[in-house]
Amino acid sequence: MRLGLRIREPAGGGEGVRLFDEVRRVLRTKHYSIRTEVVYLGWIRRFILANDRRHPRVMGVVEVERFLSSLAVDGQVSASTQNQALSALLFLYKEVLGIDLPWMEGVTRAKRPRRLPTVLARGEVQDLLAQLDGRSWLLCSLLYGTGLRLMECLRLRVKDVDFARNEITVRNGKGGKDRRTVLPKALVEPLQREVERARTLHAADLQAGFGAAHLPDALARKYPNAEREFGWQYVFPSPKRSIDPRDQVERRHHFDDGTLSRALKAACQRAGIVKPVSAHTLRHSFATHMIEAGYDIRTVQELLGHKDVATTQIYTHVLNRGAGGVVSPLDRP
Repeated sequence: MRLGLRIREPAGGGEGVRLFDEVRRVLRTKHYSIRTEVVYLGWIRRFILANDRRHPRVMGVVEVERFLSSLAVDGQVSASTQNQALSALLFLYKEVLGIDLPWMEGVTRAKRPRRLPTVLARGEVQDLLAQLDGRSWLLCSLLYGTGLRLMECLRLRVKDVDFARNEITVRNGKGGKDRRTVLPKALVEPLQREVERARTLHAADLQAGFGAAHLPDALARKYPNAEREFGWQYVFPSPKRSIDPRDQVERRHHFDDGTLSRALKAACQRAGIVKPVSAHTLRHSFATHMIEAGYDIRTVQELLGHKDVATTQIYTHVLNRGAGGVVSPLDRP
């Protein structure tokens, strides 16, 4: 992502480009994801443009507060979007410019309203999956059957699927944590076929002089041959190779999440499901149905990778043990 934005102050041609390059360098040094990098750079660019291209060094509390307030009042963005913008500016000032601004800690963060997650009934899940086929069916079945987050699923490496133990290892999940979750027996054979498909694709890439997967952190330097090993390849590789924005190397990335989202939306329409459904809805449904089946909340917490059990407890509020399990006095004989 190249943001050729020239900043007016401090004076110096191309200062804006150098600033963005430095933001990108620090983000990668601290192992932020490529998605976070794109989002943070986008917010920093919007902040600078909103202030007549002035350099962040010559701006402070007035400009930041005005920018954040404008997002909420004029842009009517959600609390999570406003907090995302604030996080990007906090990173810019603290980690990149090295400016200690105590007032940044005092900026009021908009509170996210407490919402109950959308959950599909088991019949709805079956109807939804019946409208899918191929890789889209397998991915959605895996999301529902394991409780994985979307990107955790798409970034699965071959070595992290243990068919002998019927488990999947999630590496570097949310919060940088590893965890294990169950591999549904019903998906073993379809997933094995997918792995063999990836093996064939990888062999073709190697023959063409490619086949190097992106390795996290400094593993590529520590194990220089690992990037071409099959175990490090994605279970769900992209149909085409592309240029990696991190190092400009042509390689095969994982399956595109946008393609899956479109397939999921179309399947919902065909199934007649009117609830707002996304890939994360399948994760919510997994958690709710696990608790319904009698699994204790701590087990579900571990499978989902929640840091705090309080996060997992929200699924107890969507069970038929709460308001839905209460008999209204109007319905009593």
